Amino acid sequence: MPDQPAEQARSLAPIPRGLFVFLLLYGGLTVVAGVLAFKQVRLWPTDLAVESGIFAFLGLVVISSTIAQLYGEALARRLVWWGFLPLAVSAALILLILALPPSSEMVAFRGADLDAFNTVLAQTPRIMAAGPAAYIISLTLNVWIFSRLRGSGEGNTLGLMARGAIASALSQAIDSVIFVTLAFYGEFDIAPLMIGQVLAKVTLSFVLVPFLITGGVWLARRLDAGS
Repeated sequence: MPDQPAEQARSLAPIPRGLFVFLLLYGGLTVVAGVLAFKQVRLWPTDLAVESGIFAFLGLVVISSTIAQLYGEALARRLVWWGFLPLAVSAALILLILALPPSSEMVAFRGADLDAFNTVLAQTPRIMAAGPAAYIISLTLNVWIFSRLRGSGEGNTLGLMARGAIASALSQAIDSVIFVTLAFYGEFDIAPLMIGQVLAKVTLSFVLVPFLITGGVWLARRLDAGS
């Protein structure tokens, strides 16, 4: 028989505060990424354009890598898969709200707001399917690459920054190829869009991720120390 007191002790063990905070942030970012993606922004000082959801997605990359660094690769992989839960719940709620009739007051006096709401949230089925497919493959790949580059040691800060940048750049390039192909192949020439997205996301991975991931690890350790 299993040791019941030991099982109860493990079940009552408090979750590290840093892990708890990052789990909350991860769930929120999975939901907001799809909404932010509706707007494309220019990466100054270049002319590269990228959909704004990349900023939330880079947050997912940073959090999953931070959790892999501090709490283990297995937990980071589970987090990526459980990230489907807030995605599924938010998608179901969006479909429900889109199906419900708007109020007469909104139709009469706020028609522009209603049109904007429907435009942003009523995505095509191909895009809705492409997002989760790209998400699971790219983030699982990010955790795997980040952990493989780590080896058996803890490494130093520069090593952490390099591993985070490389893993993010490779996984983001794969993410762009998968998403653009599934969402738009056959509708227009996707090569320019794909090249631009890959260049933009790789650039952001090397410019932002090294500092975000070191900051994420530092914050999680501070939160854990204060638990």
